[in-house]
Amino acid sequence: MLFSLTGYRALITGGSGAIGRATAVAMATQGANVVVTGTNVNALDATSKEVSEKTSQNVDIIRCDLADLDSASRLFHEVEGTFGQIDILVNNAGIDRDRLVMKMSEEDFQEVININLIAVFMLSKAALVAMAKRRYGRIINMSSVVGFTGNPGQANYCASKAGLVGMSKALALEYARRNITVNCVAPGAVKSPMIDALSEEAKEVFLNRIPMRYMADPMDVAYACCFLASKEASYITGQTIHVNGGMLTT
Repeated sequence: MLFSLTGYRALITGGSGAIGRATAVAMATQGANVVVTGTNVNALDATSKEVSEKTSQNVDIIRCDLADLDSASRLFHEVEGTFGQIDILVNNAGIDRDRLVMKMSEEDFQEVININLIAVFMLSKAALVAMAKRRYGRIINMSSVVGFTGNPGQANYCASKAGLVGMSKALALEYARRNITVNCVAPGAVKSPMIDALSEEAKEVFLNRIPMRYMADPMDVAYACCFLASKEASYITGQTIHVNGGMLTT
């Protein structure tokens, strides 16, 4: 099987959201043992149920609020202690607090940076210590097209997603000789409950920015994560795969 993940265990944060759930399904389909984390246990249970229905794998769940940076720093070791060695870390959890800069509080800015960037640093640091000893690992960070283009009303979110790219490049260089790859996936507009709630006019604005004229399915993003997690991507590190239907070409 191309891009087989059989025998590997993946930790996926933000496992209750559309992309996190799709990534859990995709990686389990490729044979990985999957652990998902998030704050909403009912939503995590739904992710576990969907994976079980669509694959032969089970998903383990653990509740963790990455807004608590102490919890973020402990999470990787706690997951390994409970479920076993983690070979693939997908830092997918993220939030937004959208406001124009003149109306954005320092708390709004800091909260987004804490969860989207600093918690990723803490999780990755813990993962790299363990992976370096084993001389193997895959870290995949979920950036965004707006980390490259900017977007009005999202200065905090754009900063966090651009920061992930720069941090990932640095970590890739630091750990390349340990057979650890660190890459990003940068989605554009993705079908999700948030998008579904928009008016038809607002959806049309999104579509007008996408040359392919349709929004990504969460699985489109998940497949990119599976590729970067696989042995076939072992010579790819410090890179960003853009999944945006042509919104941004680099």
